Formats: sequence, structure tokens, C-alpha cells
Amino acid sequence: MRVIAPDGEQLGIMTVPVAVERARGYGLDLVEVSPKTVPPVCRIMDFGKYKYEQTKRQQAARKKQATTVLKEIKFRPKTDEHDYQFKLRHIREFLESKFKVKVVIFFRGREIIHKDKGIQILARVREETADLGVAMNEPKLDGRIMVMMMAPK
Repeated sequence: MRVIAPDGEQLGIMTVPVAVERARGYGLDLVEVSPKTVPPVCRIMDFGKYKYEQTKRQQAARKKQATTVLKEIKFRPKTDEHDYQFKLRHIREFLESKFKVKVVIFFRGREIIHKDKGIQILARVREETADLGVAMNEPKLDGRIMVMMMAPK
């Protein structure tokens, strides 16, 4: 196998027992880096430190990943004006914070016959938040729930 020293210098091609003895001389581990090459390449390194640095790099990469947060606001066809304004203020805050918002109208019992009220509420929300966000889809009825997704501009 081809052996590489901790400082990156190539030590040459040697047998496994000799390479292991060299690694012990450094007080480090012998790690196979490229097993498919001919001859296989091994490096003398501190394997524990290598694994630690690798996990730190992965954590940093996960931290930098952009995650999309979905907030949900529920209305009912009988939602009062004050409650509507309160929920609308929350929708505006979420859109300002660059969150996607799922606006839901929940129909209970015989309220399902008033689908037009649900569509009116969603249209009103769309109009009053037009400066901050856009509706990703048209209001869609799924069973007893009408849904509209909004995304920030």
C-alpha cells in the first residue's frame, strides 16, 4: 500500500505491518483513504480528530441550510371582524418574516353549504396582504377544509 505521512509527504509503497509500525511511531492511526486504487492509499492521521472535524463541518453545513417555515392560520366562516383583523395581523407578520402561510377555512357541521363565505374570506386576505405576499394557489376545498397557500414577495 502507498502510505502518506501526517505532513502530506509520501512515504512510499510498503506492507501493512510496516505501515502500522510507522503509524505507531508517529503515535497516530493508519487510515485507508482510497481503497480502490492500485496500490491502495493509506494516510497516517489522528482518526478521532478527523471524525470530530468531519462532524463539525456537517453541523456547520446544516446550520447554513435554508429551511422554509410554514405557518398556519385558521378561520371559520363565522369569524368575527375583530378576530379576522387579529389573524390578518399575524399573517402580515409571518409574511414580513419571510415565512410561508397556509390560510385555512374550517367548516363545521352545516357550514359547508356556505363555501362562498370561505372564498370571500380568502379573497379578502389575499387583497389585504397583496403588498407583502402572493397566493401560491387558488382556494381549494378538501373535505371540510378550504386551503390557500401564501408566499412572501
